[in-house]
Amino acid sequence: MKLGSKPDAFQSDYESNSVRCISSELVTDFTVVVDEVKFHLHKFPILSKSNRLQKLALSASEDTSDVLLVDFPGGPKVFEICAKFCYGMTVSISPYNVVAVRCAAEYLEMTEDVDRGNLIFKIDVFFNSSILCSWKDSIIALQTTTALRQLSEDIQITARCVESIASKTAIDPSSVDWSYTYNRKLDAINNVPEVGSVPKDWWIEDLCELDIDVYKRVMFAVISKKRVDGDVLGEALKTYCLRWLPDCNDRFESDEHVEKYKSLIESMICLLKSDNGVDCSCSFLLKLLKVSVLVGVDQSLRHDLVTDISLKLDEASVRDLLIPVENSQTTVYDVDLVQDLVDRFFNRKCHEENGSDLVLINPRRCRIIGLLIDGYLAEVARDRNLPISVFTALSRSIPDAARPVHDGIYGAVDVYLKEHPTLTKGEKKKVCELIDVKKLSAHASIHAAQNDRLPLRTVVQILFHEQVRAAAAIKDAARANLAVEEDWGIKMPLRSKSLRTPSRMKLNDGDEKEVAAGGSMRLLPSRSRRILERFWVVGRHGESKSTGTSGSSQSKSSSSSSRKQQRYSIS
Repeated sequence: MKLGSKPDAFQSDYESNSVRCISSELVTDFTVVVDEVKFHLHKFPILSKSNRLQKLALSASEDTSDVLLVDFPGGPKVFEICAKFCYGMTVSISPYNVVAVRCAAEYLEMTEDVDRGNLIFKIDVFFNSSILCSWKDSIIALQTTTALRQLSEDIQITARCVESIASKTAIDPSSVDWSYTYNRKLDAINNVPEVGSVPKDWWIEDLCELDIDVYKRVMFAVISKKRVDGDVLGEALKTYCLRWLPDCNDRFESDEHVEKYKSLIESMICLLKSDNGVDCSCSFLLKLLKVSVLVGVDQSLRHDLVTDISLKLDEASVRDLLIPVENSQTTVYDVDLVQDLVDRFFNRKCHEENGSDLVLINPRRCRIIGLLIDGYLAEVARDRNLPISVFTALSRSIPDAARPVHDGIYGAVDVYLKEHPTLTKGEKKKVCELIDVKKLSAHASIHAAQNDRLPLRTVVQILFHEQVRAAAAIKDAARANLAVEEDWGIKMPLRSKSLRTPSRMKLNDGDEKEVAAGGSMRLLPSRSRRILERFWVVGRHGESKSTGTSGSSQSKSSSSSSRKQQRYSIS
């Protein structure tokens, strides 16, 4: 917006740049000092617009005509705009300076009581009709309020900007007809938006340009309207943190940005607490927790964050859980914190603290937690300062149902034994008690049987279980064979069409097979089965080899005589 029509007549002292004067035939008679910059002006146009300058001019001493303006909003640059307005010179008002000029006009008391069509009135009209109606101009103006926070609050500029922005985020995306920033290649909410369509999280990236204080205020306003989905709110918080938080895996080398990051984390936690509908991923919450440890966020705020994480711990990855410990002189990673998360997930401490009912956990989620903690244990096992008690306590906090296969915990135990070669026999035994050899896969059992780091007792248990498993497999195979043979039928050729009645043939051991009129023959218990059964009987009762041989010869003799006596009856 442009105000005034006269050409610019202000001149500067280029040597010192500390003097501004008006080019005019009339001698200046009024001097205003702003941050050590002197403005040589005329009383008539200046005092006719500003009530405050009138008061200061009256109270000034006769010896000097200088008026000092302390803490002037926007400094000399903004005062020059106000002075040019008084002279009717052309000035430009934009979203970048509208807040400062409006605050300066308030400071100088340039109201309608002093002169009609004064600066405050003109700025308010422009602000309401143009700035607040524009999406990006509202954000720019709001960002500039951080330099003049108190004055902006007093004249309601900040509140009006926040309300305008929050209202626009809540409208139907199909009604968005203004420009916005959307640089994300893949959007977690809508995947890839269709060409020409507006995604429902269209506003997220533009708000990332705001400082955390005003961003927090805008997000509170957005959440309070309850017209934006929780997943979109969660994506907004995540995008802002990705924009401003470092991807840190270690402590900060300097304290330069610690306070800034601390304020950001505390604001995020407050936003998460403000509404249970904000849906953030577990990975994002764990990143907040990791940075909160590094910058020293208050323990009570971190407690709320831990509670939220424990409710969706099954969504985390091993890398997410590698949170550095506060006291780096002990272990590398905060295993106690992960222990607390696991306890809260299974025991629902958070529900007990809140007085709510216990919630049953899905078995699938339990198994995911079991795999997650086994992988985490394999990572932290490399830390030579990790005590056995901490390692075993975290492992035992996983219920049996959540760990149907023990390959993962075996791998973690193997890493722990490798990285702690000075363990005593008793300590090795205590660690290996975490493994249930009956739940090891065949591949893991083969590896464990050849593992020199395992105690001999554990290796013997594994070998014994493998022998039992092999014997059971043989027995199951024999039973399956039997079932197939009993259901097996063969066709016999008919000797004559007059065959009507079934005949019976004697087998060599007294069993029978029946030939029906249709020509089908069903075999009764076979010889192969009897051999296998005799093998198992011998194994159970300790029969001698000679008995088996005698029985075999008798069977052959009986079979020979039976074959001679077989006849078919043809009518």
